[in-house]
Amino acid sequence: MKKSEATRLTILQKAFELIYVKGFQTTSIDEIIATTQVTKGAFYYHFKTKDEMGLAIISDLMKPNFRKIFIDTLQNNQNPLDSIYEVMYHLLMENDFLKVEYGCPTSNFVQQMAPWHLAFTEALHELSKDWETALTESIEKAKEAGIIKKEANAREVSVFVISGYWGVRNLGKLENSKEVYLVYLKGLKSYFRSLQ
Repeated sequence: MKKSEATRLTILQKAFELIYVKGFQTTSIDEIIATTQVTKGAFYYHFKTKDEMGLAIISDLMKPNFRKIFIDTLQNNQNPLDSIYEVMYHLLMENDFLKVEYGCPTSNFVQQMAPWHLAFTEALHELSKDWETALTESIEKAKEAGIIKKEANAREVSVFVISGYWGVRNLGKLENSKEVYLVYLKGLKSYFRSLQ
């Protein structure tokens, strides 16, 4: 990796960490520069604006990570319900980066930027649709294999899973406790049993 590429990646990673804790709107370019220890010139060499940097965080960091966690895990498991539950459990209970008090990075971006910035809305919608599509396709395959009831509506299941995850991350943030995650996971397991 070239030095300029490494500098750009460092800016994105450190900025993402700051934004996750403080929020996009309240994180300044000066804070990002101080945290990354790059010059102002180096920051503006890579990004003309903070919004451009935010969109790069979505496309260069969040999207590949999102794909690895939420989509690729569905590819090699015969029962998608097991995969989905395992991913949810890991993200809510075991992931060291995702802190209960800060919620879900993607959901935070949606709440902070989507209503006011079309490019953010489009980029974040693409993430969500990719996840929904992967879930729906894997549930349809499981229906064909007889793992999930034929009458189950794959898109409804997908939307339920996605909205439940984002919602419980917000509840956890409000309560500053993982207790609500356990309630959600128990309910998710019961719901999945009803689909089999």
